[in-house]
Amino acid sequence: MKGTGEGQLANKFLEDLTKKNYRFKIIKKKYSNNKIKNLLNFRYMTPFVGIFFCWKYFLQSKRVGYINYLPFWNFLIFLLLPPKTLLGPITGGANFNNNNFLIRKYIFPICYKISEIIVNLRSYKLLFSTELLKKYLSNKTKKKSTFNFIIKQFLYKKKRKKDIDFLIYYRNHKNKKSFFSYKLIKNLLLLNFKVNIVGDKLKLPSLINHNFINNKNLEKLQSRTRYTVTSDENTYSLYTLECIAQNVKILINKSDKKKIKYFKKSFIKINFDNIKELS
Repeated sequence: MKGTGEGQLANKFLEDLTKKNYRFKIIKKKYSNNKIKNLLNFRYMTPFVGIFFCWKYFLQSKRVGYINYLPFWNFLIFLLLPPKTLLGPITGGANFNNNNFLIRKYIFPICYKISEIIVNLRSYKLLFSTELLKKYLSNKTKKKSTFNFIIKQFLYKKKRKKDIDFLIYYRNHKNKKSFFSYKLIKNLLLLNFKVNIVGDKLKLPSLINHNFINNKNLEKLQSRTRYTVTSDENTYSLYTLECIAQNVKILINKSDKKKIKYFKKSFIKINFDNIKELS
């Protein structure tokens, strides 16, 4: 899967604008200097490059939009953007592990509150990708916000022949990997299930690794898949929703059943410590 989840989310938003008959132009910038290119490719620098170009075209009396990576904790983005900027889906609010407990538990809520004050003062229209941030917002902000943009984008696709038992998205990331059940994968392999992995490579016997693939090839794999496993980090991740659209059943631990709010028929609740329930 080339590109980030935020990039795919941005594309979904642009598709939605097209359906609403918005006319827009995407400006792409290329840099020949490798040092500049490496600096700008750094995830937390590119937002400010985007802000610069927003101001450039705003001062040319053009309406501008900030569509890509828009985490609610980064209040500087909301503060520095030109007035009346069209905002894409706002992200954030996923579960966290002990590695970044202090930052996400105490610092992020403060940043969320600062962002909320700024967006209310500047009268931004708010569109959230999920409802994970809802608990941090005041009732006033909730009333004028739209939630679950990403969930509303998915429709079931035609069911195809299934020949892959499990397709699982794995990221070797300190926050994401802590929510990944290695024991579950090993047990699935012991039960002779055919398990495929996309994303970072996972070294386990009999496992089929596809590494990072483009969206078209990912969609083909998902259409052939019977099951996947949801992450405790975010039950309704973009990957999970794509699987649901392809008629893939989602395994979720019975202890997390309260997290299921949408597409309930697509989820199978099992005890991850007793995977034989599947056999």
